[in-house]
This record gives sequence, C-alpha cells and structure tokens, in this order.
Amino acid sequence: MLAWTAVLVVVAGLVLLWLRRTLAVVVVSGVSMEPAFHASDRLLVRRSGPSRLKVGDVVVFARPSRYAGEELLPVEERWMVKRVAALPGDPVPGSVLPVVAQPRVASGRLVVLGDNPGASYDSRQFGFLPAALILGVVLRRMS
Repeated sequence: MLAWTAVLVVVAGLVLLWLRRTLAVVVVSGVSMEPAFHASDRLLVRRSGPSRLKVGDVVVFARPSRYAGEELLPVEERWMVKRVAALPGDPVPGSVLPVVAQPRVASGRLVVLGDNPGASYDSRQFGFLPAALILGVVLRRMS
C-alpha cells in the first residue's frame, strides 16, 4: 500500500511539472485587447514557440523596448497580450509601414496589434516583435 502511495505522489508531481512547463496563466492588464479580453481577465496560455503561430492567434510576450541598434529586447517581467497580424514573409499591414519601412515582415519577427487600436502599445509603435519574446498562445479566458 505504501508503495502505491509513493508511485501516485511521484506521478502527480510529474504531471504538475509537465503542466507548469506546458501551460501558464496570465492576467490581462489594460484595455488594449477589448472587446475580446478585459482588464483582470485570466487567460490560459499554451507555452509554445513561434513556429506554430497563425495570423489571428492571440499571443502573450515579454514587453519590448527600443534598444540601441534598433533591436527590441524585453524591458521588464511584464507580459503583453496582442493578436498576430503578420508572420515572417507576410506583407506588413499598412498601419505599421510608417514604423518599419519594409514591405514584408522580416525573418524571426512578427507584427502584433491590439484589438483596441486607440489604446494599444503594439507594432504600430515598436515595429516588428522578435519571435523569441513570445511566451505562448492564448487558449481561452478562465474568468
């Protein structure tokens, strides 16, 4: 009986570890994704790299900041939520062209836009988002 309990504890621990590495919960801050998501909504996020992204996916990423040499790097441990508007090789949306001055999205980069353009800090301000900053894709709202 003790052996089965130990096995169950180990299995439960492994499942929890796997879930923690696969999923994350992020709380929305601000109104940039309204009406889809509102401030204080809790989102379930599947941690994944940029290789499986599609235009229209809602992603969570580290907040970028402009850095010398035009490279974007995370500025703080604050997550942002935006919708993917263009992937590498796609035409750059017109609202972003004045910022990037390139007709196509560069390799390893994305264009992300908030659903509420009047209240969103997104690719219209910071240009291409390095795909390496992506935490994952929003699966669903939890609250």
